[in-house]
Amino acid sequence: MARTDAVVLGAGIVGTSIALHLAKRGLSVALVDKGAPGEGTSYGNAGVIEANTLLPHPFPTALSALMNVALKRATEANYHFSFLPQIAPWLLQYRANSAIERRIRFANLMRPLFAHALPEHEALMLESGATRYLRKEGWLKVYRTQAAFAATARERDLAAEFGLPHEGLDRDGALALEPALAPQFVNAVYWKSSASVTNPLALTRAYIARFTALGGVVLTGDARTLHRANDRWRVETDEGPVDAREAVVALGPWATDLLKPMDIDLPLAVKRGYHLHFHPRGNAGLTRPVVDAELGYCVAPMEQGLRLTTGAEFADRDAPPTPAQFDRLLPQARALFPLGEQVEAQPWMGSRPCFADSMPVIGRAPGQADLWLACGHAHWGLTLGPVTGRLIAEMMTGATPFCDPTPYAAERFTR
Repeated sequence: MARTDAVVLGAGIVGTSIALHLAKRGLSVALVDKGAPGEGTSYGNAGVIEANTLLPHPFPTALSALMNVALKRATEANYHFSFLPQIAPWLLQYRANSAIERRIRFANLMRPLFAHALPEHEALMLESGATRYLRKEGWLKVYRTQAAFAATARERDLAAEFGLPHEGLDRDGALALEPALAPQFVNAVYWKSSASVTNPLALTRAYIARFTALGGVVLTGDARTLHRANDRWRVETDEGPVDAREAVVALGPWATDLLKPMDIDLPLAVKRGYHLHFHPRGNAGLTRPVVDAELGYCVAPMEQGLRLTTGAEFADRDAPPTPAQFDRLLPQARALFPLGEQVEAQPWMGSRPCFADSMPVIGRAPGQADLWLACGHAHWGLTLGPVTGRLIAEMMTGATPFCDPTPYAAERFTR
């Protein structure tokens, strides 16, 4: 029987960062996942460390946008009709949270996490020998119409209030930054304080290597076997059972599989998403990730090629892939970006765990002693992994948290 101070369930970027922060503080830690570290949800993203994030993406209000989604013509969203009754209550809550006052509340409550996101990554990269994956060139959002660019005014004003460096650009200014783009847009916003990584999987693996160098162990096992064994938590692994004084659930979209049987019923939904890699056309390329804001996709330069990521798909987490969004967006993307031949035969698919208020749950599990939660990071798992690891580790070890964790507590859904 292996005995540890803590067991962390889920070896994505969030769970790996938590395990590493706990090990840095001298705890014996087992990191358990049914698959290889970093190869789940954390594998597929645009690689952006979003230090600039202020307002979550709102529910669409324009009738034309809603009709495009309903008629399955939209590039930014897709859905399975059979899944709508299940996701409808969550979507209504998301719509309510799209009111501007709630979005500004999000900006204020989440600012401590986003403000520390890049410094926490840089600290872990430095000690993990992974700084070669970091690219501090910001990211660019391009807008095809003046109306869409004008709609960003509130966000840019808020960024100025928070002191976040950014620059509104005309077409020529954006092309000076990314000359390989075609002039299919009218304006852009250059977010300078963000960074990106060239290989998210390699970065997670570097953090894993640092974790094991500090004495941590990585085990294969099913998190759903977690149960109380006297005064400790026990999880079954391929190497045998592991007992721990405390347990952390960082299972992303699979968190509810473990929590619901424990009567911890969190309103967690998933947004599925896809990506494909492309060789650049000729000698063209990108210096930083670029978002085609109105069409809801991103192209990011990665070690594997130019990674094209889709918007959200609302479907059962375990339903077969339906990457129809690529058919809708590829003609537009090829007209704007220097996309050459496709690298993979089939797109990657993953699921983003999301709460309707767009904030994660970070803190103690309600009604369960010595159980901690770190889930629901939505589109910001890569961004917030290390800072979540620091916050959880500080709470678990009795240190003073660097920020007030109350807004991220699970109890906000049970009050």
